[in-house]
Amino acid sequence: MGRLRDMDEPRWLDAAEQGHWRAYLEGSSRLWERLDRDLKAAHGLTMPEYEILVRLSEAPGRRLRMAELAAMAYQSRSRLSHTCSRLENKGLVRREACPDDKRGINAVLTDEGFAVLEQAAKSHVQTVRAHLIDLVSPEELEVIGKAFTRIAARAE
Repeated sequence: MGRLRDMDEPRWLDAAEQGHWRAYLEGSSRLWERLDRDLKAAHGLTMPEYEILVRLSEAPGRRLRMAELAAMAYQSRSRLSHTCSRLENKGLVRREACPDDKRGINAVLTDEGFAVLEQAAKSHVQTVRAHLIDLVSPEELEVIGKAFTRIAARAE
């Protein structure tokens, strides 16, 4: 009985691990808020909207099926639909039927959307540099990249 109880007990974080975990939570939240705030102020875009524009700009023909875009942009299908509606209202994205699947819908980046993205990307990269890239050494950045690649793979 005692052995079973030991197996159920979680591996608690030690003081150092707890400190790093809390630093990650605070740092990642503050970085996300800063990126989102700067994009909104300069370009009227949220981070999720920006991510959709980026993913569409990188896709062949600047178009992706909504289901594929949802997975790539880390949004549920319903949230993606709402976000795309906002982008459609701004004239940055349009939705159209998939020619090869009558049930599927493509999101398409408009020329206006691409122009807005080009401008937003310039200021966004400055914010990313100022609040992440330039604060860590190249070695630390490599560790961050490798660690979060593993974390993303496990979360999938």
